[in-house]
Amino acid sequence: MEKKKSSVSDVGAWGMNIVSSVGIIMANKQLMSPHGFGFGFATTLTGFHFSVTALVGLVSNATGYSASKHVPLWELVWFSLVANASITGMNLSLMLNSVGFYQISKLSMIPVVCVLEWILHGKHFAREVKLAVGVVVVGVGICTVTDVKVNAKGFLCACVAILCTSLQQISIGSLQKKYSIGSFELLSKTAPIQALSLLVFGPFFDYYLTGKVLLEYKLSSSALFFILLSCSLAVFCNISQYLCIGRFSAVSFQVLGHMKTVCILTLGWLLFDSELTLKNLLGMALAVLGMVVYSWAVEQPKTLPITRDSLSEDDLKPLKEGMTESPSNDAELCES
Repeated sequence: MEKKKSSVSDVGAWGMNIVSSVGIIMANKQLMSPHGFGFGFATTLTGFHFSVTALVGLVSNATGYSASKHVPLWELVWFSLVANASITGMNLSLMLNSVGFYQISKLSMIPVVCVLEWILHGKHFAREVKLAVGVVVVGVGICTVTDVKVNAKGFLCACVAILCTSLQQISIGSLQKKYSIGSFELLSKTAPIQALSLLVFGPFFDYYLTGKVLLEYKLSSSALFFILLSCSLAVFCNISQYLCIGRFSAVSFQVLGHMKTVCILTLGWLLFDSELTLKNLLGMALAVLGMVVYSWAVEQPKTLPITRDSLSEDDLKPLKEGMTESPSNDAELCES
């Protein structure tokens, strides 16, 4: 029964992340598009997102819905700096590089996260997991990458964005385990710092990117509605991101998160008359196949019976000495 409830919770967390992420992209597309409301202040908008998230966290703590646990301030500041560098780097990468190279840089986060997990936490990955990751990367690459143009500044910004995003996602899981803190509690501690820094520096950064001044934007009631909608969806998106990484890992979040790419392409075709070619369909099918194989590869070690042959000499040694506990394996990706 507990396992069934956990599975339902896992599906709910992924469902919330996919729905909120796709929803916020669609809302931002209407809000920021020149054919929509032309609100081209992406970094400042992210500051609005974290402000609303911080407010929700404050109300939750005040009402006793969530408990506040201690996390050293320097760790929160460090995490916020890395997270903001990720946002800034992604915006600069999109501005300086072609869309094709931007998509490639996003896809490269999966192997970068794997390498960082190995360096920082000593994690090793089964052959089946590596194969599935490769299939997902190739599939998403086929359906999203078109023209590929890059320059030195754009390449540097992309590298910073990839490294910071990977570190941020790994840190979400490690901080939760290190301080035994829940996903929402951690988010409520980091959101105010991110909101303050993005609201202070965001308008200047957006001016550098677009040449537009925030105070000169003519805000209409419709644009305000989409800003509020975007902020509301961002709360669920942020919570579900922390929840998913806390339950699974940064690698799983990256791999299975590309289901959002498939949904966005499909909805773009349905709602915005975007072109959906045979190449897109084949890439999407390959990506979904890779996600299915990845899910199977991750779950497979958990379902295998433990036998004498499956244990190493190091695992058998405590048993021979009469101990009842054996070293626990990495619950996530099998081989340590």
